[in-house]
Amino acid sequence: MRLLIVEDERRLARSLAGGLTAEGFAVDVVHDGAEGLHMAVENEYDLIVLDIMLPGMNGYRVCGALRAAGDETPVLMLTAKDGEYDEAEGLDTGADDYLTKPFSYVVLLARVRALLRRRTRGARVALRIGELTVDPAAQRVAVGEREVELTAKEFAVLEYLATRSGEVVSKTEILEHVWDFAYEGDVNIVEVYVSALRRKLGAGWIATVRGAGYRLQGDAGSGRRGGGGRDA
Repeated sequence: MRLLIVEDERRLARSLAGGLTAEGFAVDVVHDGAEGLHMAVENEYDLIVLDIMLPGMNGYRVCGALRAAGDETPVLMLTAKDGEYDEAEGLDTGADDYLTKPFSYVVLLARVRALLRRRTRGARVALRIGELTVDPAAQRVAVGEREVELTAKEFAVLEYLATRSGEVVSKTEILEHVWDFAYEGDVNIVEVYVSALRRKLGAGWIATVRGAGYRLQGDAGSGRRGGGGRDA
């Protein structure tokens, strides 16, 4: 899942981004409200961590603008203020949760996960494609009765493919959803992770559509019959 952090305290922003990236999230970071609003409008995020006291445009205005535009992305507000009126104002502008600084990173991570679960509840609690099960809440993958151990980034790639099961997904789309906005490395990093997934899941689950991208398919055998399903 892809997160946006809008926080002007650069040290805190770097710390949060590092921790969330280690948990398998793709994280973009900006340091002022206007840029945060621009990023939120121009890109698709699963959750926004939004400071209130921002230069240029405060978090209340950013959140209010998003909600006025019909954007329902979950927003977790951060602030150094402490008071029920500040919390009420944040929630009234459309924020989904509120956390007062200083806070525990463990608590923030729990709030992030709770908001993401709330957003996906009923939509994709567990994704099942044939014998393949991808459970975002439990971070669990199984092929039939066989548990498959994946790294955080491998899971993120597989989860994105699973949400679009049967569709052709380009390398660029995977990069944009699983890696952060600032990633400037080789696009072929996607091939590395797809190859790792094929080794762990077994042959045939992820087919290559030459010149277009990859397709996760419910019939694992079809990748062997169709040709091109093994090469990254």
